[in-house]
Amino acid sequence: MVVRELHSIEEFGAVFRLFDRIWRPQPGGAPITVEMMRALSHAGNYVAGAYLGGRLVGASVGFLAAPAGRSLHSHITGAATGGGIGFALKLHQRAWALDRGLETITWTYDPLVRRNAHFNLAKLGARPEEYLPCFYGSMDDAINAGDESDRVLAVWRLRESHVLAAARREPAPGRVPPGAVPGLRDGGGRPLPGRTDAPAVLVAVPEDIETMRAEDPRAAREWRLAVRDVLGGLLRDGARVTGFYDRSCYIVERPR
Repeated sequence: MVVRELHSIEEFGAVFRLFDRIWRPQPGGAPITVEMMRALSHAGNYVAGAYLGGRLVGASVGFLAAPAGRSLHSHITGAATGGGIGFALKLHQRAWALDRGLETITWTYDPLVRRNAHFNLAKLGARPEEYLPCFYGSMDDAINAGDESDRVLAVWRLRESHVLAAARREPAPGRVPPGAVPGLRDGGGRPLPGRTDAPAVLVAVPEDIETMRAEDPRAAREWRLAVRDVLGGLLRDGARVTGFYDRSCYIVERPR
C-alpha cells in the first residue's frame, strides 16, 4: 500500500467518487467537494490518498486548527473495508503532523458505532474529550439518515506513550478499573441505564447501530438518547474516557 499527499484535480475527483460510493449521499449532499479539496491542499492542509495496486482505496482530508501551529483537524476519512487501510492513513497523517511540529490531531465520530470506537481508542490511542449533540444537524446520506448526528470529539495526542505504543501496533491493555460499574448496558438490544456515581463507569453501545437504524429505528433512538445522557453527562461533569473494553463499552473514569 502507498499513502501519499494529493494535489491534482484528477486525484481529488477520484477521492470524491470514492467518498460517494462509501456514503451514498443525496444530490448536493457530498461530504466534501473537489473544489474544497483543491483549496485546502493549495493552502497547505492535509489531503492524502491510499493506493493498492495503483487503485485508490482510501482518502483523508484535514485542515490546520486552533490552537494555531499545534493541531490538525481530520475532517473526513473514508476507506474500503479491511486491509488496514484506515490505520495506514492515520499513521501517514500522524507523520505529516509531526513533520510540521503539530501536537494533536482531532476528529469527530459517532459514539454509537462500535468498530469506530474500537479503532479510535484501542487501535490508535485517541481519546473522546467532548460530547457534541446533533453536531452536523440533519444528515440524509445512506449511513446517517434517520438518526441525529451526535458526535464525540476524539483527541489524538501524538507523543503520548500509549499513542506511541499504538503506532508500533502494540495491543492496548484490556484493563477495567477495579470496582467499575455498568452505567449503561445492553439488555437484549435495548439500553439499560445503571449507576454513574462510581469512580469508574462502563458505557455500552449497541452491536450494530447502522443495521438497527434500518430495522428498529425506535431502539436506535433509545440508544442515541441513552448514550447522550450517560456518556455525554459523564464527559460534561469532567470524567475521562480511558479505553474501550471488549469492543463493546467505553471505560470512563472520574478524576481522583
